[in-house]
Amino acid sequence: MANHKSAKKRARQDLKRAARNKTSRTRVKSVLKSAGVALDSGDPEAATAAIRTAEGVLRRVASKGAIPKKRASRISSRLAKRRNAMSS
Repeated sequence: MANHKSAKKRARQDLKRAARNKTSRTRVKSVLKSAGVALDSGDPEAATAAIRTAEGVLRRVASKGAIPKKRASRISSRLAKRRNAMSS
């Protein structure tokens, strides 16, 4: 456990940030799951709508620092790749 005043404050801040980031990462997981279900269904319109929603959430979470920006970009790219494979 922290002993110095500044270390105690840092520990409190870490707990707050961890909780905030956890909700964001959980939201990303659920949105990606729904996008995967939409892609597996074979309906191009539903897949496009789900991917658009997922990309927005990914960008928002990455901009806040809960996940790395490159990871968000990589996930978005893979979703788009799957969506484009459906149409061809």
